[in-house]
Amino acid sequence: MSLFDAFRFDGKRALVVGGATGMGRAAAELLLDAGAEVVVMDYAPVDLEGATGIHVNLAEQASIDAAIDECGGPVHAILSCAGVDQDTPNIEKINFIGHRHLIERMVGEGTLGAGGAIAMISSAAGLGWEANLARNMEYLATPDFDAAVEWVAQNGGADYMSTKQAICTYVASKAYHFLKKGIRINAIAPGPTDTPLAQANPEMWLGFGSDFRSDVGVEASTPMEQANVLVFLCSDAAKALNGVTLVTDMGYFSAGVTEQWPAATPIVNFMLGRA
Repeated sequence: MSLFDAFRFDGKRALVVGGATGMGRAAAELLLDAGAEVVVMDYAPVDLEGATGIHVNLAEQASIDAAIDECGGPVHAILSCAGVDQDTPNIEKINFIGHRHLIERMVGEGTLGAGGAIAMISSAAGLGWEANLARNMEYLATPDFDAAVEWVAQNGGADYMSTKQAICTYVASKAYHFLKKGIRINAIAPGPTDTPLAQANPEMWLGFGSDFRSDVGVEASTPMEQANVLVFLCSDAAKALNGVTLVTDMGYFSAGVTEQWPAATPIVNFMLGRA
């Protein structure tokens, strides 16, 4: 035994939802290297050697339930990594409602129990969640998958920013309740990351903040750089962290808040509802 063992996952079973590509795949690879038994759920084929692959369609509750049944338990960590771009049909289900249903069922049934941890992927687009807290909490008050879908149909929210704000609000609002069960929940809000999703629209995803990165001399993040933080949040080394969304954007957001990179300030103010 060593002090560093808190960062490892020996003897633990980790579920990566959306682990076929991008940050999710990097997280699954890292978890395997850290000693975990890894289950990957994805709509896309899973070809990661050493991991068990399970097909899931996050837009369909029945598919999620079948995937949970196939996975079985126990599970010691859930990493919610699946996500789609703006204008994708069923974006509200794939980016949030489906993840919530999976988490709530696995926690409710005790498949993820005391000592477990959850890590989700939000986005810089979700960082204005506090300015819309009342609306977001009304959304989260929906009791199940179908009710959440109906709420979005009536109130809006089938867009990228709304789904990411929902994640940030969910993490903050569930921290107390889950911790009473011995479970932690956190998220990351990545800056531009060179994933297949980003490469499908590189001008938008990788162009954002490029002036800042050029000035400080860094590149867009790699999937593994984001996965390092995501996996850490589910490790015993992060036991003091609960209910937080870590901004993993190399300082762009902070530089905008403090006006140290003035070009970012209007964007950050808009995100925070200060515009």
